Amino acid sequence: MMKYFFVIFLAACMQFIYAQQGGIVEFELDTRKIGAAVQPYMWGIFFEDINFGADGGLYAELVKNRSFDFPQNLMGWRVAGDVRLRSDNPPFPNNPVYLQLSAPDHDKRRTAIDNEGFRGIGYKKDETYRFSVWAKREIPAESQKLVVELINSRNDVIGRQELSIDDDTWKLYEITIKANETDAKGRLRIFYVGQGSICIDHVSLFPTDTWKGRKNGLRKDLAQALYDLNPGVFRFPGGCIVEGTDLATRYDWKKSVGQVENRPLNQNRWNYTHSRHDFDYFQSYGMGFYEFFLLAKDIGAEPLPIVSVGLACQFENTEEHAHVPVAELGPYVQDALDLIEFANGPATSTWGKVRTEMGHPEPFDLKFIGIGNEQWGKEYPERLVVFIEAIRAKYPNIKIIGSSGPGPDGERFDYLWTEMKRLKVDLVDEHYYRPPQWFLDNAARYDTYDRKSPAVFAGEYASHDRDNGRENNYLSALSEAAFMTGLERNADIVHMCTYAPLFAHIDAWQWKPDLIWFDNLNVLKTPNYYVQQLYGHNAGSHVAPITWNKKPIAGQDGLYASAVWDENEKCFIVKIVNAGKEDKNIRINLNGARRGAVFTLGDCVKMQNNNLQAINTFEQPFGIVPQKTTALIDGNVLTINAEGQSFGIYKIK
Repeated sequence: MMKYFFVIFLAACMQFIYAQQGGIVEFELDTRKIGAAVQPYMWGIFFEDINFGADGGLYAELVKNRSFDFPQNLMGWRVAGDVRLRSDNPPFPNNPVYLQLSAPDHDKRRTAIDNEGFRGIGYKKDETYRFSVWAKREIPAESQKLVVELINSRNDVIGRQELSIDDDTWKLYEITIKANETDAKGRLRIFYVGQGSICIDHVSLFPTDTWKGRKNGLRKDLAQALYDLNPGVFRFPGGCIVEGTDLATRYDWKKSVGQVENRPLNQNRWNYTHSRHDFDYFQSYGMGFYEFFLLAKDIGAEPLPIVSVGLACQFENTEEHAHVPVAELGPYVQDALDLIEFANGPATSTWGKVRTEMGHPEPFDLKFIGIGNEQWGKEYPERLVVFIEAIRAKYPNIKIIGSSGPGPDGERFDYLWTEMKRLKVDLVDEHYYRPPQWFLDNAARYDTYDRKSPAVFAGEYASHDRDNGRENNYLSALSEAAFMTGLERNADIVHMCTYAPLFAHIDAWQWKPDLIWFDNLNVLKTPNYYVQQLYGHNAGSHVAPITWNKKPIAGQDGLYASAVWDENEKCFIVKIVNAGKEDKNIRINLNGARRGAVFTLGDCVKMQNNNLQAINTFEQPFGIVPQKTTALIDGNVLTINAEGQSFGIYKIK
């Protein structure tokens, strides 16, 4: 009894203190009127191979130009001694170039090759690395071997193993090497020892400790960061690389499956860095569509592949000849149909057999496909309709996603939305890279959308603080959190949302902001990452109506709010953003509860920072992270002190 009176007394004291601080704002949460379903795939991730996101990033291969098929065949390599490029009778026709290593003349240095990795190779002390190479004896001799060394940034050997080459035909050789030192900027060095000559191809080095322990696997810490977001949908492979700089360099999913050694090189659409044109950014396709589907399954997300609609990047190609004529779209349409078969077809089907032979006889249960990326103009719908008709005829249950162009408004946007309605796509992909104020001003964007139109896929969005170098600062994250309350509140029309881009290598980026930064050894989660994570882990199952003066809370006095009901946890989850500098005292009346119902407070977390330009850094990676917070429930009233510049989540059981 005394405990009960103490709680009442504490509640009264808190309300008195809040009132003294400047009055109480009263919200209403109707606990009876559970609204529209929140799609289980509402909050997700967007992957594009930009900023070394795949090769040099999520894809754990440590060797650059491992098959010597870059346009400059030895790019990424230094060679010494008798090293020759060859392409006659290659072991892998789609990657025809290989090396011949021969015993050098006495007046030459010993024969060796040395790889720089992706802005260096990251080694961790006591970790093991799987070296593999395809090799054969070209001119046999009594003893022919490779000496494989892990080299640190001071040119010291920190790991070493020998590998005998003992066959006159192409054969895969593998060894494991342990690093005895940590270094972020190492190299891989290989010596040829012996007489005669050997040929080598597909020189590869992976950590043995990859995500799920897979060969040809993913970098574990980066994949774990994706898993920790609890994403509902995984969009891949882009982005502009779907379109390509031209049609020849578009992302061709069929080239990204099958034996990894025979997947051809492709020039990346983002073939430059922020500081200079390096022209060393190519796609090995080592992480291809099979690996994308596996990752989606691993992290519990719906796979969402995007395929070319036959239009090369329209930012770079205005000529009609740069695009596939409508009458010649057949192969592109067939690619889309074959992709669905690859994902969902039985093992006896042509492409289902390919999936099965790669190790996954069960279908991936694909439900969505996107056609085109950021296309615009009449060129897009006149091609899109050809895909729609073919897909709906053969796979009527697959949901088709169309595009509203590269921006969130304007003539192109309005025209394409009209066309998407006419073509009756299932979802429309909207993109917006805008300043923080735009996100704050547009929290009510979807309140008035036509509920009879296709659903919305917010397929690429990020707050760009252009006045502060487009950093992943707290202002950008806070404005996104505010905007996302509007996405959540309108979950009946907004079905999917994915921040973009996902990854950026600190030494090789073309674009920022980005959700996750990394170097060769470490991962850095931005404030934006934690906002996405909080939404992903608190998605709920249904919208719950929360209002202020009978209106949605979408920026009045700097406040933003949304609420959901979680059917699994049997709780309400309230999200509140206070974008202003001053604390706000908020009382949420929990209306409509049955007689005798008792509300209790569950887990509460917040993000808050007084410095809007603050960022997380590799030196201080946890400067801005979610923190536990508290509130008070007294009967059917939840009382919250929403600090200035804060984002809070409150669970009510």
